[in-house]
Amino acid sequence: MSETISPLVARARIPDVARAAGVSTATVDRVLNGREGVRANTAQRVLQAAAQLGYVLAQDAPAGQPARPLRIAFLLPAGTNRYLRMLGDYIEFAHEQWSALGMKCRVQYVESFNPNELALRLLQAGQRSEGVVFMALEHPVVRDAVNTLADQGVPAITLISDLSNARRLAYVGIDNRSAGRTAGLLLGRFMGPRPSGKIAMIAGSLNYRGHEEREIGFLHLVESMFPQVSVIGLREGQDDSERNYEQTRRLLEQHPDLAGVYNSGGGSDGVGRAIVEAKAEQKILFIGHGLTPDTRALLIDGTMDALITQTPQSMVGNCLKIFRNVAERRDPLADVKPIQFSIVLRENLP
Repeated sequence: MSETISPLVARARIPDVARAAGVSTATVDRVLNGREGVRANTAQRVLQAAAQLGYVLAQDAPAGQPARPLRIAFLLPAGTNRYLRMLGDYIEFAHEQWSALGMKCRVQYVESFNPNELALRLLQAGQRSEGVVFMALEHPVVRDAVNTLADQGVPAITLISDLSNARRLAYVGIDNRSAGRTAGLLLGRFMGPRPSGKIAMIAGSLNYRGHEEREIGFLHLVESMFPQVSVIGLREGQDDSERNYEQTRRLLEQHPDLAGVYNSGGGSDGVGRAIVEAKAEQKILFIGHGLTPDTRALLIDGTMDALITQTPQSMVGNCLKIFRNVAERRDPLADVKPIQFSIVLRENLP
């Protein structure tokens, strides 16, 4: 059911925005309400048109007073994870457009895999923002920081990876256990009647609950449906391309009959480089996460067989919709649809 748009500070209407952007009114409605199904460049064109026309959502401000934009801080891990960088770039690129819709979004990069630094930055962001979005590390100090924000009336949303037993407002991301099971099913089906049943798994870090859930789902599916397949071990690559390259190269040296690799985190280009250099007699199957320019190239040249991904605009859109619901005193999850992941192969590349 479509959300009702509040009266506007400016007199522009949805048809005006649609004409300016060269799209349908239905597309404009989907973009303004943060729903999926719209390409990133189209969504940005709609937001640009809305900004130029002065299409600003009134946040129930008193008559004659402009509504102050909600200040939203996105805290993302620093490093070489290209999908997270692409997510951050998307938020920054659309900064002016989000402001036109009553949201002022900023991205901050936090030292990866450092719970103390993340907890400190959460508390700092809470002093300057009406809402915080972050990729959670599973650690007591992070949990305490989120609970402190809740006590201060600053809602926090976990993104991509959730946090257990914390008073966060919501989780926005895919079902990571289901994603891991899907990867296990794909690898098992793709292998067929191979003489070797060895596969390896590489994670970013099991300090991320999301990566741990992917591992659990992957191992459970393989064990239950493909008992002839053995998972030879788990390596943590810290989402770093070079580290993943070294990890995969050593795996292939120790197990020259390796049949497949599942990378549940970032840095897939490092895994791909090691697979290409190995020049194995049989094709080494490779499944990863996150559609980025490097994983697209790996799919096109056949190094990667499939990947699991979700669109940045759907995740950002859900976060902003949740905060808007809170500002309008609605149920935080009203009209917010769960994030769905897609399986991307070379033949269905978007």
